Amino acid sequence: MKVFQDIKIKSCIITVLGSVFLAFGIYNVHSLSGVTEGGVLGLTLLLEYWFDISPSITNFVASAVCYLMGFRLLGRTFIIYSGIAVACFSVSYKIFEQFDPLWPQLYDMPLLAAVIGAVFVGVGAGVCVRVGGAVSGDDALAMSISSLTHMKIERVYLISDLVVLGLSITYIPLRRIGYSLLTVILSGQIIGWIRRLDPGEKRNETPRG
Repeated sequence: MKVFQDIKIKSCIITVLGSVFLAFGIYNVHSLSGVTEGGVLGLTLLLEYWFDISPSITNFVASAVCYLMGFRLLGRTFIIYSGIAVACFSVSYKIFEQFDPLWPQLYDMPLLAAVIGAVFVGVGAGVCVRVGGAVSGDDALAMSISSLTHMKIERVYLISDLVVLGLSITYIPLRRIGYSLLTVILSGQIIGWIRRLDPGEKRNETPRG
């Protein structure tokens, strides 16, 4: 089909693996350590705390809204890769919820949780952004804003993250917000680094359909 002519199997596999990796980290690190994320991922954790709604649901809904907002700029190929990413994240997160967390002791080690969480988010979201998709709505917004303004994607992430971290003070102690700020800075840097890998290769940064 013409709509799928630009879709690459390798990129789809990378998107699936990145989404599962991210879901694993969000469930086993962020959702139970008291160290949150920024952007849409942090918003899903906030909604889980206050309204007991699983991130497997809220990430899907919030991301769909953001993808619609960025569709005209990022295009059809982006939407397809992102759809794969969000679906895999939601399904895998729901599966992980059926099991006890692997590292509950991370709650007492917030610094370690911040660093490990940043790796999961940075790598998981970063590889999806690298192939031209996004696993959550803030990735889509960040890619759109970065493309429009030519602002570094790390800076765009930081701005949106700070907004969500401000809201997260309603349920997370201020001291742990500091660790959360560390994890969003680190994860944003990792995403930006992965996105810029092999600069000589043509990247599908702003795919158009």
